Amino acid sequence: MATCRGPLSLSSTQAHFRLPLQIWRQARPGEGATGGSGCDRDGSREGPRKRDAGLWEPHAGRVEVMIPPQEASARRREIEDKLKQEEETLSFIRDSLEKSDQLTKNMVSILSSFESRLMKLENSIIPVHKQTENLQRLQENVEKTLSCLDHVISYYHVASDTEKIIREGPTGRLEEYLGSMAKIQKAVEYFQDNSPDSPELNKVKLLFERGKESLESEFRSLMTRHSKVVSPVLILDLIGGEDDLELQEEVPLEHLPESVLHDVVRISRWLVEYGRNQDFMNVYYQIRSSQLDRSIKGLKEHFRKSSSSSGVPYSPAIPNKRKDTPTKKPVKRPGRDDMLDVETDAYIHCVSAFVKLAQSEYQLLTDVIPEHHQKKTFDSLIQDALDGLMLEGENIVVAARKAIIRHDFSAVLTVFPILRHLKQTKPEFDQVLQGTAASTKNKLPSLITSMETVGAKALEDFADNIKNDPDKEYNMPKDGTVHELTSNAILFLQQLLDFQETAGAMLASQETSSSATSYSSEFSKRLLSTYICKVLGNLQLNLLSKSKVYEDPALSAIFLHNNYNYILKALEKSELIQLVAVTQKTAERSYREHIEQQIQTYQRSWLKVTDYIAEKNLPVVQPGVKLRDKERQMIKERFKGFNDGLEELCKIQKAWAIPDTEQRDKIRQAQKSIVKETYGAFLNRYGSVPFTKNPEKYIKYRVEQVGDMIDRLFDTSA
Repeated sequence: MATCRGPLSLSSTQAHFRLPLQIWRQARPGEGATGGSGCDRDGSREGPRKRDAGLWEPHAGRVEVMIPPQEASARRREIEDKLKQEEETLSFIRDSLEKSDQLTKNMVSILSSFESRLMKLENSIIPVHKQTENLQRLQENVEKTLSCLDHVISYYHVASDTEKIIREGPTGRLEEYLGSMAKIQKAVEYFQDNSPDSPELNKVKLLFERGKESLESEFRSLMTRHSKVVSPVLILDLIGGEDDLELQEEVPLEHLPESVLHDVVRISRWLVEYGRNQDFMNVYYQIRSSQLDRSIKGLKEHFRKSSSSSGVPYSPAIPNKRKDTPTKKPVKRPGRDDMLDVETDAYIHCVSAFVKLAQSEYQLLTDVIPEHHQKKTFDSLIQDALDGLMLEGENIVVAARKAIIRHDFSAVLTVFPILRHLKQTKPEFDQVLQGTAASTKNKLPSLITSMETVGAKALEDFADNIKNDPDKEYNMPKDGTVHELTSNAILFLQQLLDFQETAGAMLASQETSSSATSYSSEFSKRLLSTYICKVLGNLQLNLLSKSKVYEDPALSAIFLHNNYNYILKALEKSELIQLVAVTQKTAERSYREHIEQQIQTYQRSWLKVTDYIAEKNLPVVQPGVKLRDKERQMIKERFKGFNDGLEELCKIQKAWAIPDTEQRDKIRQAQKSIVKETYGAFLNRYGSVPFTKNPEKYIKYRVEQVGDMIDRLFDTSA
């Protein structure tokens, strides 16, 4: 047990170690409040201290623990063993260092000896190396001299070596031929520089010129033999690819086979670089220009033949028409000549074909023609085809002018789809014609201007013709139905709906105001709306004038009713009513008022029938009172007047026509209600009065019969 004491000193003979320890002890019960005893640092006893019951606390002061002798002895032996091992290791390291020093000295000695020998060897080799280098230089000079001699001598053999190849031409062996031409070119350059008076120079010059001519001839031959007209079917596929978004694939268009194109490009580059010749460019554009023109004409002819059969090819003039339905019959446009439709669609096809083929030609041209000659060559290449299109377009304009003179406005409508297509295609046209001459670029805008002018002229003349149509007595419908002028006018306006922007632009192009120079679509729409209102107004004035031809005011009213109703229905069934409403908001209401006004005018024609039986001026009959002769005669006259008027009107008006079933039934029903009500009251009042000995002579119709007779009005089949 450890005792409280001062520091301990253990003698080495006892093999004890001093170990300072801090002793922890637990307070004994009873030491918490009363305190306990302890040792301070110098070993003296400590007075009572307070301790928490059950807690451990460090013992104050330094405590030395006595280690038993056996453990100390073991520890000493362990240290002595380790010390011995360290001494052995140190001895081994000393021996190793001594051996390393010896080896280093030996290596230094060897290297010094090696360096001395290298110096001796270098002093012996350098003179030999210099001699060898001089000999090699001499040998190289000899070889170069011999090579130069061989090279010079070879120029004298070029003519004989290449003459056969040049004579046989480049067909089938272009690369070999160009290789021979390169040799001849070098020979010409050599003799010109070194022996300009030698006969060999003239010989190789002649051979070079002959070879160049053969290459030019081969270029023409390749272009002529392999440039083919593009088939109409392929062109139609090329055009059709624009609208088939789901099948948007590049249609391959191979003007020349790949191998032929390679040879053509090689020859053209040689002629430019070495031949100093540009004649082949004229050959190129002449041949390709002919093929382009023939391709477009072939498409036109193909379209005409196809249109004359049961089906037509894809037409860019008809939106959303698919090229995969070539047997679908075209929709016939009323009032249009089928041949005009064929010519119009054929021309539109050719315009689209020109754009696509010209684009393809330019791509081909960029491979063959040098860059600084491409625009000029392309300009020349497209002239024939472009001039053909422009001439045909001008012919269409001339034909339209002639049609206007003879008031054949349906023929003028051919201008509208063509003009619309030209405007739609113009951005592509402008892109294709980039870099061409100003005269070439202005051809399409000039044609568009001509078509806009003639179209605007046609519109204005049509409006004037509607107003001043002289046909008042002849060709008037005897049954009061819709006049041909009305149907033609509405048909013309309906056809304009397909070309609203085009027609609006035509009208805008003729405006002299400054705003017209940069007109908007809204401005064009308002102009077109104003124009349509003008046509309808002129038509209404003309119809009023024509209606006066009829002697019967009722028939005149039926005529105006039918025409007004036809116009209103036609406006409502199409987008015309929306166009009219742009500038005339009350147009629809105005037509309905006109129609109702004509119905009322017609109904007045029945007054001469109903006036006979109206209550006014009828004799008053008292029950049981005998009628006087005057009263009996008056009743007879009323019955007879009603019967005769009813029969006459029904006979006349049965031959009149009201094509609109709804309007016909409405007018019949309204008139039937009025007449039946009046006649029923009259019959009820006098039917049982003894005004005659033969009542069946005067009371010829029952009320239902009168209604049936009115139901058969406006029915020529009844």
